[in-house]
Amino acid sequence: MEINLSTVSVISIATIATFAGSAVYSQSLPAPGQSEDGWRHTIGAYAFLPARTHGTSTIAGRSADIDLDLGDVLDLLDFAAAGRYEAWNGDFGVIVDANYAAIGHADALPGPLGSGIEVDVRQKWFGVLAAYRVADGTYGASNQRYTFDIQGGARYNSIRQTIDITTPGPGVPPTLGGDEGWFEPVIGARGMWKLNDKWTTVASMDLGGFGAGGNDLQIGVNIGFDYQPWDNTAITFGYRYFSIDYSDTLPGGEFAYDMVQHGPYVGVKYFFK
Repeated sequence: MEINLSTVSVISIATIATFAGSAVYSQSLPAPGQSEDGWRHTIGAYAFLPARTHGTSTIAGRSADIDLDLGDVLDLLDFAAAGRYEAWNGDFGVIVDANYAAIGHADALPGPLGSGIEVDVRQKWFGVLAAYRVADGTYGASNQRYTFDIQGGARYNSIRQTIDITTPGPGVPPTLGGDEGWFEPVIGARGMWKLNDKWTTVASMDLGGFGAGGNDLQIGVNIGFDYQPWDNTAITFGYRYFSIDYSDTLPGGEFAYDMVQHGPYVGVKYFFK
């Protein structure tokens, strides 16, 4: 992977989506042993590991195609965290979704001695959604339980992406990029099917943006399993598809990225009253 001004900028911007979309889901279907009397709660922490990231990115009016594997992404990552909290009472639920990711890279530029480039990209979001369980029943000869719920709410999304160019001699070094923050609507749906006392299949989809703040559409699709070997704790894993189509105009020029990512996710959930 060749590193220059154009590729460093777009690689860093593309990578920010890797862990920003990492919160997968908790559950409307009670965990084994979890009482449905009154409120029940789930806390989860997750990591999304994209096997492939591809698309087009633009910063300060410069565009480039992107095609990264997981190794490229992890080389640029500084820090990432993603978590989700759900509280349910009967068929009604409240969901809080929080994510943070930071990307950094420094490199020398060809040309005058001492020239260099430093990239700082960070994204954070905080979302609150209401949820309603629209289906709750059993299937098969063993009467295993399934549920289906729908979700809707709002999310605050914030992206910082700057490129500092250092040059020898007097003068203020140029900085490209900036900070953007906006509120956007989010909707989602999820189905859960118990296989036995320890295994549950989970499939979900969420859509966000719808043009708010320049985010035309953000899509997350997940399918996987929960495995609960302990009374109050489960391991969750599966496969995730994530895409985002964002564009805006900053003082330094156009900023946009249209990205698609897919790969495995893994996490842990804790259930309590």
